[in-house]
Order: sequence, then structure tokens, then C-alpha cells
Amino acid sequence: MSTQTFVLPDVGEGLTEAEIVTWKVAPGDAVQVNDVLVEIETAKSLVELPSPFTGTVGETLVEEGVTVAVGTPIVTIETAPAASAPLSQTDAPGGGDAQSETAEGGAEGGGAVLVGYGTGGAVTSRRRKPAERPVTASVGVIAKPPIRKLARDLGVDLAAVTPSGEAGEVTREDVVKHASQASVFRNIETPDWPEVREETITVTPEAAPAPPAPNGVASPFAQAAGRVESIPVKGVRKATSTAMVQSAYSAPHVSVWTDVDATRTMELVKRLKASPDFADVKVSPLLIMARAVIWAVRRTPMVNATWVDGDGGAQISVRHYVNLGIAAATPRGLLVPNVKDAQDLNMRELARALEKLTLTAREGKTTPADQQGGTITITNIGVFGMDAGTPIINPGESGIVAMGTIRQKPWVVDG
Repeated sequence: MSTQTFVLPDVGEGLTEAEIVTWKVAPGDAVQVNDVLVEIETAKSLVELPSPFTGTVGETLVEEGVTVAVGTPIVTIETAPAASAPLSQTDAPGGGDAQSETAEGGAEGGGAVLVGYGTGGAVTSRRRKPAERPVTASVGVIAKPPIRKLARDLGVDLAAVTPSGEAGEVTREDVVKHASQASVFRNIETPDWPEVREETITVTPEAAPAPPAPNGVASPFAQAAGRVESIPVKGVRKATSTAMVQSAYSAPHVSVWTDVDATRTMELVKRLKASPDFADVKVSPLLIMARAVIWAVRRTPMVNATWVDGDGGAQISVRHYVNLGIAAATPRGLLVPNVKDAQDLNMRELARALEKLTLTAREGKTTPADQQGGTITITNIGVFGMDAGTPIINPGESGIVAMGTIRQKPWVVDG
């Protein structure tokens, strides 16, 4: 038996740290290559990290809730001497500088041994061992953890996918294209958005003094005095706050409003829902708005432009494609994934892309790549009963469309 140490890999997009959210294994559990070891949260998304080894979990070196830097040892795995060699550095999850080493003397591992982070408290609760499954040919395929997870969700064998990335790496687009050709998309009903979000409001004696109680009745505010909850700001919420402040103070914001007669819009939604071509996809007014925004951007390209300061002076970069962002309020915070090259999709393809994007965001499985490269965003504030709003522009973009409520009201027609 030899001890292999798995370090926190770079899951992409230049992120330097991540929080250990949930261990999916415990000491003593048997694991196969590609079994999920741990769920981590970066500043962009939740990511499940697969095992590059087959063996038995030795110990978890970092406790849940702790944020560690990329390259930090997080778990050890006992492997048999005859076990297959671990993934090479280029095949390792994330494709970054993370590598696995032998913990005892480094004699059996290639490369320098990283200094250990330190042994944290071992997980005491034993979890059910994951179901063992044979190692497939996709083990040797170069693909990052989110891409492997996407392939598993879509039922795609990575070994059968034609890679288009650098050095033969399988990209997200490769997996989605292969899945589309094989018709393996699942028909999943997108959950309805909650009508009311639960928010924690903290009242401190300094910020809001307790009002005097009338007639000597004890004030409920006085009973709550001193009961303050501190919520750490990290992960997605921290990244969101930083991006919002940066955008609000670096990009001039101008808001305009207009009321639109949505009668024909709702008639179109009704017709699409009744169409056999849309029987297995989610159809909503957001789909019509998304299509309208794409058309408007193509007619007015400057709204899809961005200001660039370079060595040769300031330039306006006009993007002749639409990566349509959809603001999604999730329990982890605000996410803005985008549909790549939305201008090339027909109505049904756009409906399916929006459905998948929304479901993925609500399940906390949005990857950093899904949130990069947006050109314009739609935020549906109508689900919260709002008629209008002044949303903050997503950094790197020049515009955001806020879609308010659709309701019946008096309206003069042909008057």
C-alpha cells in the first residue's frame, strides 16, 4: 500500500482558493477513479472534485467550512502497489499546477512534494460507501472536473467525444455538442421561482434604538437587544458584492423605463405551449424577451459593445455575437450565467438553453465558464412583483434589461 495525497486543484478561470463545503467520502471508504471526493465552492460556483486514484480514503486533511489555497493537500488515499497510475498532471482535475505526491518520503511520486496544510479534525461520521463502478476509457481523457461532471449528468462517455481544446482537452462545448447529437438531453421541468425570498435582517441597539413601550408594556425590540448574528461573506456572495461595487463606481449607469402591451406576447407564449415542437421544454415570457433582446442587439450593435483601455489608447470593442446572461437568484447568491452564441439558436434551442441554464443555477452547479464572456444580461424582477428597477450592469457588459411584472390593466388601443 502507498499513500497518495490529493491537493486542491485549479478548477479554472484563475481562481486561487476555494472552500471545502461537503466531504462526499470518509476515512475508510473505498473509491474508484472519478468517484466524487468533495464538493468545493469557489468565488464562481460549486464544483465536485473526482478522485484521480483507486483505493481507500486515508484521512481528510481539511475540515468542512475551511477556505484553502490551490495546491493545498486536502485528502490522502491508500492505493495498492499494482493500482493503475494516477492521472498525469495534464489530466489532473483543473489542469493547473496541482499534482499528487506520495506522502511518505515522496519516493514513489513524480515531482516535488508540497508541504502539507496540516491535519484537520477527521470526519467522524461514516458515510455510505459510493457504489463501485468499473473504470472506463474516459479516465485518460483530458477534461476538467466540471466537464467530467457535465458528461456524467448528460450520460456522455468522454472517450467518445471529439476534443477541440488545447492539447486535446475536452471542452464544455464538445460535451454539449456530443450530447445534442446523441439526443440525450433530459426533459426536466424547471422549478418555479419562489415568490418571496427569505432574508435575514439584523437589528442592533446602536443602529435602531428600541422604541419606548406604551403603557408600561414590555417592548419586543428590547427582548431582541444584543442578539446579533454575524454571517461571513465569502464565496459567491463575496464575489458578487465586489463585482457590484466595481461596476457601480466604474461604469456610468443610466436607467430608462417603458411600458409595453404584452397581449401578443402572451398569445405567442400560449401558442408555443400548445405546439408539439415545444412539448418538452419550458416556455415563458422570459423566452420571448430573450429572443427580442437578441434581435435588438443585432439591430443596434453598439449596445453590445464595451470600452477598452489599452496601450494604444481607448477603444470601443463591438461584439458581433450575443452571449445572453440571465440573472439568477439562488440560495448561494446572485449568479449570471450566459447562453453562448445565443444569436445562432432558434426559438426551441433557446428555450432549452434557458431551461438548462436556470436549472443548473438553482442546483448550484453553474461552472465558472458558464459565467464568463457575457455581453448583455436580462434580469427578471417581475417574479418578485416589481414593475421596474435599476439593476447594476454585470462587469464587462454595457447594458442590462430588467423585465417587470406582466399584469392586466386598462390600456388605450388605437385611440
